[in-house]
Amino acid sequence: MHLHCYSWTGPGDDQRQEGERRPLHPAFLASALPPMRTCDWLLKPRTRIESSPATVADALGWLTGRYQAVQSSFHLPEDEASIGLDFRLKLAQEALTGGVDVQWGIWLRAGRFITAGVVCCSPNRHAAYACPARR
Repeated sequence: MHLHCYSWTGPGDDQRQEGERRPLHPAFLASALPPMRTCDWLLKPRTRIESSPATVADALGWLTGRYQAVQSSFHLPEDEASIGLDFRLKLAQEALTGGVDVQWGIWLRAGRFITAGVVCCSPNRHAAYACPARR
């Protein structure tokens, strides 16, 4: 197994365009929107891969970077503080070590949203997709 990292930041309301977020929709591949299922990131073009960390620890570092990059823009920082980065990282480490994908989503100011995901590849527990980096 290896890992691929993906993220999207944009108007949160755009996520209502669920058709584009499903693999059978004709616009899925070209759409910048995150897929409905985390594993479906693997169907997106390889150019959407932001990182392919060598280890779970490296993936956690990537997630930390995405979190810290938008931390000053959290819509409800007090709510996010009740979860916190350390707790998120603990759960992510457990999931990725067990071969389970991780997807974080956080509302930002001005109705924006960030989603950051680490997807297990070759194999993925939820779909038998080919590795996008090897297509």
